[in-house]
Amino acid sequence: MPSVIPPTPTLDDQFFWDAIAEGRLVFQRCAECGVVRHPPAPMCGECHSVEWDTQESTGRGHLYTWIVSHHPTKPDAEPRVVVLVELDEGIRFVANLLGADIDAIENGMRVALTIEDVDGVLLPQFRAATDGGA
Repeated sequence: MPSVIPPTPTLDDQFFWDAIAEGRLVFQRCAECGVVRHPPAPMCGECHSVEWDTQESTGRGHLYTWIVSHHPTKPDAEPRVVVLVELDEGIRFVANLLGADIDAIENGMRVALTIEDVDGVLLPQFRAATDGGA
């Protein structure tokens, strides 16, 4: 049994999962006021427009906050670090941080997107930025 529940795309987020399959991270952008948003929504929270397009993310940002998640009934093979990343575009995004030494993780550290196959599902994840994150 897979440990990841495959996402079931909807009309509101199909564009997101299609871009992930292409190796890209995209968000909704209001066609009226330009505000970017995630998760996808049918209406802009700022100007209430229902018109939108997409904006591609650089996939770079910094850790806003993080936790080490522990499964309630069975231990994880490796510690799972769940992060809230503030992307350079201003959106906050929840994902896992891969390959980081837990003792070296700190709020503000630069991270970069990686798209990983997890039990047959492509998911956006992050790794510590190797170039200092400029």
